[in-house]
Amino acid sequence: MIKRFLFCICVVLISISANAQKVYEFNSTCQQAYLEISKLKFINAKVLLDKAKQQNPNNLIPTLLENYIDFFPLFLSEDADEYAKFKIRIAERIALLETGPQTSPFYKFSLSVVYMQKAAIEIKFVENWRAGWDIRKSFQLIKENKKTFTTFAPNDLVMGILQSVTAIVPKGYAALVSLLGMSGSMTEGMKLVNNFMNSSDPYAKLMNAEGTLVYCYLAFFLQNKHAEVFALIKNKKLDIVNNLSLAYMASNLAINDKQIDYAKSIILNRNKSADYLQIAAWDYELAHVKLYRQEFQEAAQHFETYLANFKGNFYIKDTYLKLSWCYYLQGNMTAAEVARNNVIKKGALYTDADKQAFQEAKTGTWQNITLLKARLLNDGGLNKEALQVLNAKGIASFTKEEEKIQFNYRYARINDDMHNDIEAIQYYLKTIETGANRKEYFAARAALQLGEIYERQNKKTIAVSYFQQCLDMKDHEYKNSLDQKAKAAIARCTGE
Repeated sequence: MIKRFLFCICVVLISISANAQKVYEFNSTCQQAYLEISKLKFINAKVLLDKAKQQNPNNLIPTLLENYIDFFPLFLSEDADEYAKFKIRIAERIALLETGPQTSPFYKFSLSVVYMQKAAIEIKFVENWRAGWDIRKSFQLIKENKKTFTTFAPNDLVMGILQSVTAIVPKGYAALVSLLGMSGSMTEGMKLVNNFMNSSDPYAKLMNAEGTLVYCYLAFFLQNKHAEVFALIKNKKLDIVNNLSLAYMASNLAINDKQIDYAKSIILNRNKSADYLQIAAWDYELAHVKLYRQEFQEAAQHFETYLANFKGNFYIKDTYLKLSWCYYLQGNMTAAEVARNNVIKKGALYTDADKQAFQEAKTGTWQNITLLKARLLNDGGLNKEALQVLNAKGIASFTKEEEKIQFNYRYARINDDMHNDIEAIQYYLKTIETGANRKEYFAARAALQLGEIYERQNKKTIAVSYFQQCLDMKDHEYKNSLDQKAKAAIARCTGE
């Protein structure tokens, strides 16, 4: 008994001693590795992390950074086989990070980051319940860390992300967020991210590319600050050639902002060295540039390449639908039908865009060519050309009710983008009047756009009324995504 007792004491003491040796040392080697990771130069980063582990095997910062290296490609590729391996590795990393010294500000910060990355991947694989619990863990950890280590700047980045995102979850997920005991404020969250991005703190300077990327995405999609985001990209002279995470962000936002020439320039001029993570998303981005420019043959080639290399399910149906449009608008109906059949057979119904693509494919009918061309031109910011396409026909040439509603919406949206507010408002109101009780998304989107016009005019009470009208419309296409935009807009106008 005495021998067993002494043996147990020895085991405990060895365990305590081993744990006491663990450190969070963000030394120069780890900093170099982190900077390479932020550029998506993972080959160099792995060499540096191996060096850091040789320098100090008990340093836990390489463990945190290795999760970044796993996270980015999996988030972008959605490879199910890699996800199975990731589950094992991330469980091991969490266990290892938990052996670190709790007196370090990196202890709960590192765990919070890893749980947040874990949740993001789980959402990609539709494990929403697990993701909810992991976001909750991340939220609690960073909240506690911020209380204990009030001057530790990286807290602000993670807390800012979680505050902003939980504030505007779609209605379908609001119950889960409430059940998990989380609440957020978009205004407070954005302040935290903005403060981190502009901080002179050494860690904030080190992580500036990550902070800038996060800020740009949140400011663009949640705060609707499109012009400010692109001014920031240009004024800060972000390296959108050799930092591919920033290059991808800038090109992606440029496409969403209908700046397709700028997006094309970024995509084509990025550093194409084999040292960088190779991702299928570049073909996806370039395909959209070509599609909006009505270069349908090249667009189809890039969509086909993307579909051949992408391993996931998100936006697959939507991509096949756009591929079918490329062939349809070239008059190649055989290839168009093959692509549209793949809309039904491949991918999943996780996103609003995929659901809409599936419904369109199931109808067995093709969109009106005039309206489709006008839509694509407008999506690419080619508004004069889009207006010419519509004016050449006029609403009287359309016989179907949904086509007339879409004509009014397209006419409004083009004028909106050209800052012709009077015409835009007139045609948005016509769209709502005729389409509010239909399943097409045009009326709900018209209400959202009206809100944005009045928000720009600083008529926030009127703006909120239209954003609420968008939220109140039931059972239409893109319901979740439009509701999320409307909730973010109300938060902007009311300062929530």
